[in-house]
Amino acid sequence: MKKLIFSMLLVLVGFASAAAATVKASDYTLDPPYWWTGMACDTLQIMAYGPGIADAQLTMKPYDGVNVIETVALDSKDYLLVYLDINDNARPGQLEFKFKVGKKSFDKKFDLKARDRRPEDYAGFDASDVLYLIMPDRFAKGESKADINDLEYVVPNNRENPNTRHGGNIAGMRDHLDYIDSLGITAVWVNPVLENDMPGGSYHGYSTTDYYRIDPRFGTNEEWNEFVADAHSRGIKVVMDMIFNHSGSNHIWNKNRPSSDWLNFPDEYVQTNYNLTTLYDPYASDFDRTRTVDGWFVRSMPDLNQRNPHLMKYLIQNSIWWIESSKINGIRMDTYPYADERAMAGWIDAVLREYPNFNIVGECWVENEGGEAYWQRGSKVNPNGDPKLPTVMDFVIATKGRDAFKGNEKGANLNAMYNHLTLDYLYPDPSKILTFLDNHDTDRFLLEEPENLDWWKQALTFLLTTRGIPQLYYGTEILMNGTKKHSDGNIRRDMPGGFEGDTINAFTLEGLTDKQVEAHTFLSKILNWRKGNEVIAKGTLKHFIPQEGVYVYERRLGDKQVVVMMNGANEPRTISMANTAEILPVGSTRHDFLSGENITISDTLTLPSRAIYILEN
Repeated sequence: MKKLIFSMLLVLVGFASAAAATVKASDYTLDPPYWWTGMACDTLQIMAYGPGIADAQLTMKPYDGVNVIETVALDSKDYLLVYLDINDNARPGQLEFKFKVGKKSFDKKFDLKARDRRPEDYAGFDASDVLYLIMPDRFAKGESKADINDLEYVVPNNRENPNTRHGGNIAGMRDHLDYIDSLGITAVWVNPVLENDMPGGSYHGYSTTDYYRIDPRFGTNEEWNEFVADAHSRGIKVVMDMIFNHSGSNHIWNKNRPSSDWLNFPDEYVQTNYNLTTLYDPYASDFDRTRTVDGWFVRSMPDLNQRNPHLMKYLIQNSIWWIESSKINGIRMDTYPYADERAMAGWIDAVLREYPNFNIVGECWVENEGGEAYWQRGSKVNPNGDPKLPTVMDFVIATKGRDAFKGNEKGANLNAMYNHLTLDYLYPDPSKILTFLDNHDTDRFLLEEPENLDWWKQALTFLLTTRGIPQLYYGTEILMNGTKKHSDGNIRRDMPGGFEGDTINAFTLEGLTDKQVEAHTFLSKILNWRKGNEVIAKGTLKHFIPQEGVYVYERRLGDKQVVVMMNGANEPRTISMANTAEILPVGSTRHDFLSGENITISDTLTLPSRAIYILEN
């Protein structure tokens, strides 16, 4: 945007219609609600919304270091964009705007706040962390101060219906931070908590209707900030889920569109083809590629046009606002490739310019290594330039992991995981791959409770000791299971003990089966061992072709070493240790973290059925 700073106090936009003569200040809103001085980007967009605002006369009281650059009237007369230059001379205080609409006028005040920490102090999540994914509606319910009376659609909580609201909230998550901490978790990824004022309740949170407001059914903005602060006091980072590909259909942008190009396919419903291969397929047609990116995800989620610079500026500022106001440590961006690639790269640049140590992970649901590597920052396989996305998600492990570790009557197919990792050369930075076995959109890793935990333990051991940033789905520690066959709600069931009347309490282990307690104990033991373990967080990875169903790999950092050995067979296997002598010399001794015993390496080693060793020097 070419900056043309007006020295005149009065910015004349036009004259209002007579219909706006009954103007009230409360009928008009400003987004964002406030801002800060000393930001890396000195240009601020304020979106003013209200009846006939585009035809208003605007004046701003002189303020040192702040100038109006320009105002932009959009197609709808109910929007006015005010662009400000906030230079280094600006100090915290209050901007005062006067809008004259017809014969009436009203004042709006806008706070400029002081930043309370350095940009580099916003520490992102990384491979030293384990993310715990929580769907707030299904985790726990606590006491909230929020008021839901101004929502248009208030659907009563009904825990018998898997596809509507159950009543979990931010206060419930906050009440159980001690449990999350004791489990050994270092970061929580929270499914969307912004307002979803939609018919049916939109319990999952992916239909945003207000980008600056926590949904009152989850709590208040203040309660979200308190949750983040409480998590930080325990050393737990917070990753916030955001969605810029689409909004909810009840968002004002859909009911009163700012401009004709604010949405993609604004005049007819065109659904995406859900085929992300078109984005990296060198032979893809324009028709197919356009429908992938511009098609609506579903009818209730209108597709936002990130190529509109005013819309993209709004979304960029929204991310920065939540980071600065609530101190989150990361963003998980939903349906990342369905948005415009270049615009989203610009968004990432803007966020990381403000917060250089921040982290962003994009949901790139591509079930092959090349398709995932296409999206990572510094990609070697993306012909369109640097996509800028720091962290991508390893959907290959999520889709192949169950078959690889469970296997059949002969045992696991650990070669599948070995072969998967051999393609890491495609990624610029394998340490910034989010690894997971399941999440809120996939079948649970366990389709049903297993007969024994041997293969489940091996899968979790691999997840927590291989390269990347592991993520666990809430309830994994107590063997929560299910498929999407009947509904998504079946994989998003309530955490036992999080709601009044629950007879089983996962948070205290009360009422759990012996098998569930065994799972919880095992997972917590590894998680707490992993916490602060720099060999796992920063170490190199070396692995060996599985022999006789036994997979061996090493993590090394300097002189420190962790060697993982697992027998995927359903019977004991004896292997030659000559193959792994470069990391486990014959005659050397290692301590097995899991059993607490010392193991001396001999010429051969017999591993019991489905055995797991985590050896440390």
